[in-house]
Amino acid sequence: METSRKLAFMSNGIKGKMKVPGDKSISHRSIMFGAIASGTTVIQNFLRAEDCISTMTCFKQLGVEITEEGDKVTVHGKGWEGIQEPETILDVGNSGTTARLMAGILAGRPFHSVLVGDESIAKRPMKRVTGPLGLFGADIAGRRNGEFTPLSIRGRKLSPVDYNLTVASAQVKSAMIFAALQAEGVSYIKEPLSTRNHTETMIKKFGGNISNENGLIKVSGGQEFKGTEVEVPGDISSAAFFLVAAAIVPGSSLVLSDVGLNPTRTGIITVLEKMGADINVVKSEDSSDFEARGTISIQASHLKAIEIGGEIIPALIDELPVIALLATQAEGRTVIKDAEELKVKETNRIDAVVSQLKVLGADIESTEDGMIINGKTSLHGGTVDSLGDHRIGMTLAVAALLSKEEVTLKNADAVNISFPSFYSDLASLSTT
Repeated sequence: METSRKLAFMSNGIKGKMKVPGDKSISHRSIMFGAIASGTTVIQNFLRAEDCISTMTCFKQLGVEITEEGDKVTVHGKGWEGIQEPETILDVGNSGTTARLMAGILAGRPFHSVLVGDESIAKRPMKRVTGPLGLFGADIAGRRNGEFTPLSIRGRKLSPVDYNLTVASAQVKSAMIFAALQAEGVSYIKEPLSTRNHTETMIKKFGGNISNENGLIKVSGGQEFKGTEVEVPGDISSAAFFLVAAAIVPGSSLVLSDVGLNPTRTGIITVLEKMGADINVVKSEDSSDFEARGTISIQASHLKAIEIGGEIIPALIDELPVIALLATQAEGRTVIKDAEELKVKETNRIDAVVSQLKVLGADIESTEDGMIINGKTSLHGGTVDSLGDHRIGMTLAVAALLSKEEVTLKNADAVNISFPSFYSDLASLSTT
């Protein structure tokens, strides 16, 4: 059912301290590795949002025992052989991560399985995963020759590959790594640009081996993993909405604690610094080799326009919608380029951001691979729509903080995909 929410202007800025929910990417992968590991894996600060729950539900259907206690999740893994044929179709919901990474896992399991998802997933490209997985010998069929879900996967023995990825996508890379772990031999996967490396980091955390030299990833098949304890850091992609809010709403001063600071994810911090934001990052002393984390402080700032493109794009691809909003409050012309990946997210995020921010008065235009934003502009009220995309919804909610007129957000509950407490957390920082 469509939900609308009326959003209020925040006259005194957002102030205070908060801890954002657990990282979505790491929460997904902790369940996956816990499932294929032998022994018990305890996950603390697990993100209890719809996408991650979809992953957990799928593994329960695959015969993995998982117990839940708040944001603590315990996975009782029995190794690769503990992944059993499901009795029903596996529903990934709205989660592209679940769909694509599960395809890599299921490709090497000796049974038949079917992956389906919601209307958004049915439109998202899967050939970028099913094609490369086919090189391992995977037998995957799908709608329109494997381009779209449902995906029918007949698991079989896999052979190693030597493959150059054609898109800089952590999901495609990770699906291939999961297949390579089940192949008989050594696989080599070359990335065009560095992407988030949570899968590689997780392999080491669970006692496995993987190397990456200048973008060439080497994966040996036949590895076995041991259950472990995982402390999920706060999600920097969720933190980004609050960082931008604090930077653009006058009078704001905010401290975010225990935020993940993996270098493949910190593009948002780089952009804020280049735009002139008053931001300070302190890494935790006890940051392990697993995932760096720390505290970020930021105040309302005078911002200047910049150009964003090239190798930084994979490190901030999910943050680009709210970065576009940030640019509306920066002096000058901001250009975002090399961001074609935005077109194949939950929505075409280029079109979605441009159309919805224009409703609120932004001077923004779409390009073939990004956006051009002229600032600084005053935003006003209006009725906007998340279009069912959680990151568009949160971007528009932050934009509403600047409007003295009322903003109505349609499909407001889309935020539950990654950040169920978003609205209450935002309200708790209000001093109005």
